[in-house]
Amino acid sequence: MTTAETPAPATVMPRIGEPAPAFTAVTTQGEIDFPADYAGRWVIFFSHPADFTPVCTSEFMTFASMQKEFAAYNTALVGLSVDGLYSHIAWLRTIKDKISFRDMKNVEVTFPLIEDVSMRIAEMYGMIMPGEDSTKAVRAVFVIDPEGKIRTVIYYPLSLGRNFDELLRVIKALQTADHFAVATPADWRPGEPVIVPPAGSCGTAAQRMSEQNDGLHCEDWFFCTKDIPADQIESAIRVKGDA
Repeated sequence: MTTAETPAPATVMPRIGEPAPAFTAVTTQGEIDFPADYAGRWVIFFSHPADFTPVCTSEFMTFASMQKEFAAYNTALVGLSVDGLYSHIAWLRTIKDKISFRDMKNVEVTFPLIEDVSMRIAEMYGMIMPGEDSTKAVRAVFVIDPEGKIRTVIYYPLSLGRNFDELLRVIKALQTADHFAVATPADWRPGEPVIVPPAGSCGTAAQRMSEQNDGLHCEDWFFCTKDIPADQIESAIRVKGDA
């Protein structure tokens, strides 16, 4: 009689609304204490499968080229793969010295890239998915707010490069929702109408429909929008003095 093997315990992946799991790590920019070192800032914490791979190279060049644009919205970038520090350094040097992609060349990556040879951090954040690959991290993205709380989680398979316009849109949408106490509809961009969530109190339907002359546009009691000009949004969420 054979005894069935006990399956390994499932990794509990961090969820939206929870504090980002804390760790210290060695990176290409020195040691970091995460997310404590980024208190007061938004962070895009992301993983890539491996150094010296083409899709990852295209992504790092794009992230580096957009770093200032993310920084304009108080957002830092932190990367991770299960490669070692010297591999990271050699790969990033190769990107700068040899690789051209679209209109990008001589791209220097200055944001931290975490060494995670033990896969400790990747497993902590659910970045290792054995059905995809048991020794490489998938393309995970965690958006973490200034209080260290996870606000967005996006996963891509190894073969699919990320949409960076979407990542920047997510940052703008989250900050707009927080600042103006609204929600954002499908495909929203700054300057387009935002959603005003139902209040959930008695008399809400009649009240909301009567408020249309105050800038609220209601299709029905549960679907109301209002306009916030793009320049007002930019003034609210963009780092002051960053033109």
